[in-house]
Amino acid sequence: MARHRQPTRIRAVRFLFVCVLGLLVQIAAPPSVQAAPYAAMVVDARTGEVLHSRNADARLHPASLTKMMTLYIAFEAVKNGEITLDTNVKISRNAAAEPPSKLGLSAGQTIKFRYLIRAAAVKSANDAATAIGEAIEGSEAAFARRMTRTAKALGMTRTTFKNAHGLTESGHLSTARDMTALGRHILFDYPEYYNLFSRTETYAGIKTVNNTNRRLLAAYKGADGIKTGYTRAAGFNLVASAERGNERIIATVFGGRSSASRNAKVAELLDLGFKRAPSNAPRNAPAAPVYAAVTTVPVADGALRTAGKVIRVKTAVTKSLRPKARPGSTNEPVMVAMDDVIDQAVAEAMQNDSAVAGDVTQVASASAAIGGAINPVARPAGLFNRALARDDEPRVVTRVSTSGGRHWGINIGRYNSHHAAERQLIKTALKEMDTLDGALRKVVRRPTGYDANFLGMERDRADLACQRLQARNVTCFMIGPS
Repeated sequence: MARHRQPTRIRAVRFLFVCVLGLLVQIAAPPSVQAAPYAAMVVDARTGEVLHSRNADARLHPASLTKMMTLYIAFEAVKNGEITLDTNVKISRNAAAEPPSKLGLSAGQTIKFRYLIRAAAVKSANDAATAIGEAIEGSEAAFARRMTRTAKALGMTRTTFKNAHGLTESGHLSTARDMTALGRHILFDYPEYYNLFSRTETYAGIKTVNNTNRRLLAAYKGADGIKTGYTRAAGFNLVASAERGNERIIATVFGGRSSASRNAKVAELLDLGFKRAPSNAPRNAPAAPVYAAVTTVPVADGALRTAGKVIRVKTAVTKSLRPKARPGSTNEPVMVAMDDVIDQAVAEAMQNDSAVAGDVTQVASASAAIGGAINPVARPAGLFNRALARDDEPRVVTRVSTSGGRHWGINIGRYNSHHAAERQLIKTALKEMDTLDGALRKVVRRPTGYDANFLGMERDRADLACQRLQARNVTCFMIGPS
């Protein structure tokens, strides 16, 4: 009997060993081989029409799709003058310590803001994303709160951000629907930056980096963006956009098993989108969010203070751009320069003799966002009557001389709305009054945006104005006689 018990015990030990080994293998298996939740969304980018969705509202880990919002706010901050592309950003220990993927920044070094944007968009660099957030808001935590506020303003109702890079963190969640909407906003709100996402490589200040999405860009006809993402908890994510003819499709995938299978699925979804989308559709841009400006809240002693520090709070810019009347001035209406009024008034001024043209007064309108209300100077009564001689309605022109040689101008950038271009013209005119005095502010609509121009200048004056503006990190180039 003893000889029969030994094999039985051996078999039992072996069975127990196999069970324990299997359990250990299951526990030790990397989460990346375990299926992350799958979600997908396909929309016609022109109209926002949903062409396909699956689990589109499930709150999942977005991984580096997060950087789409980081970059959206970076574009917003540059547009509104919070920071410039050439601002030198000092890298913190926190940013330098972020794990890969990273650019390789060192604590204490400085790098231009534009290179951080390139690294985050193309290489998906975590250190660059954190540095962007800290440069704009002072800390990554404050920046994450702004990201969430901006998400809500964009209609991303099921998204909460906890960091600028997308590494897994409790509560840092989004959905396929929300990320698709964000991709569409990037397309429409900041088209001037969209080419970043189609670059297969780019120079990022300290080295050239490759695009994490270059395989899909190379393999799928018409693909030109937008952003990849991967963590073990999220799986392989991607928001992709492609354009063919008049059609543009955005497809989003969460929870891919590998980069190859994710790309194959996205290609399948893009094909589905092009098949279902009409050949021609109206361009229905999503509403841009209200910009949240940083202002100081006044109280009885002049400022809100805590521990001797002025508290700055986020408030929406809702005040009119119309300047308030100077106390004690007449009740004459304040006239705001608009593009059609400028065109008509300038044409009339050019038809008049130089004496009358020289009398036409420039009216500067500005908002609280550019340093407080600018009060207009009361016009001489005679001039006011002459300006209204042909029409009962008040009109405004910018002072333009008909003297020879004023056929030059300068361009200070292209913007995604007429209002943004006009606002930048006003801000620039106030900063550079010496050389821009007498120049005509003119917004010109182009297929890709609105050009902000100063016209009616002599060549030397235009050249000097550009030099002075470039010294202030303002984009500028001269416009010659057409």
